[in-house]
Amino acid sequence: MNKTIVVTGGTKGIGRAIVDKFAKEGFTVLTCARTEEDNFPENVHFFKADMSKKVEVLAFANFVKTTVNQVDILVNNTGFFLPGQIHNEEEGILETMIETNLYSAYHLTRALVSDMIERKEGYIFNICSTASITAYTNGGSYCISKFAMLGMSKVLREELKPHHVRVTSILPGATLTNSWAGVELPAERFIAPEDIAQVIWTAYNLPDSTVLEEILLRPMLGDL
Repeated sequence: MNKTIVVTGGTKGIGRAIVDKFAKEGFTVLTCARTEEDNFPENVHFFKADMSKKVEVLAFANFVKTTVNQVDILVNNTGFFLPGQIHNEEEGILETMIETNLYSAYHLTRALVSDMIERKEGYIFNICSTASITAYTNGGSYCISKFAMLGMSKVLREELKPHHVRVTSILPGATLTNSWAGVELPAERFIAPEDIAQVIWTAYNLPDSTVLEEILLRPMLGDL
């Protein structure tokens, strides 16, 4: 039986790089996004969902459960960035960020982790950020949501230790995705999404006796 991986937000950026890497390695991949996507390989199954909405998160979870018998890897990747400051950002930004960047991961993990616990195997990767550990001007609600995401990931790690389910927090710095569209900087000032996918592949392939709890990645030339 093929191994399976669930990747949220898999149509572009980091998520798409992870989807492509694991599909190439022969995994059955299940992914979702708000917009339709049909240019995936045949071993990738797509579900249209707005992961900021709990009902659609649970619909995606049901799609996963009815498509495959088990989930070997879950990558909570869905998220977005809007610049702003707490004292002057638009009303509702915090709620939108939390719903998308945190609650989507919380609800999907709850929906899928029971089988991992029962089988005493599985792996959860949570895509956090350097904004999970560093507060910065214009970070606003994004920083709040990413600090919370890392906190959730740490709690999961402790909860799932006795069940032999591995949990890794991925903390990338500036990555060449649509979040940086329009910025006039050379590509070498960014992390390539494919590099993050490779790191996840490497962490997954460590012996079951070892887990990388947190992986911090920055561009070779440092933060922007």
